[in-house]
Amino acid sequence: MIQLYHNNRCSKSRQALELLQDEGQEVQVIEYLKQAPTAGELERIVQKLGIKPEQLLRKGESVYKTQFAGQTHTDEEWIRIMAEHPVLIERPIIVNGNKAVIGRPPEKVLTIL
Repeated sequence: MIQLYHNNRCSKSRQALELLQDEGQEVQVIEYLKQAPTAGELERIVQKLGIKPEQLLRKGESVYKTQFAGQTHTDEEWIRIMAEHPVLIERPIIVNGNKAVIGRPPEKVLTIL
């Protein structure tokens, strides 16, 4: 089953969900702002995405600008920061088995079906 780390207030996230449903995919929707992923879950997601944790940050968010902008952290520290402040996690994230993709643009979700 495909997992979608989802924010219903985000148009890209809603579009990604719609694309997956249109493709007939069974989707487990994870509202990550209500149920934040653990540090371990974020580590696995980052591995599947093939990126550094810092690349998963939403640097335009006010919490980033006021608390973390210009700071240097280890990968483990960025993971912990995102687990504590899930608003900093880029969205939507789609996980299908051992593969994952950030759904920007939303059509990118189709690449891991």
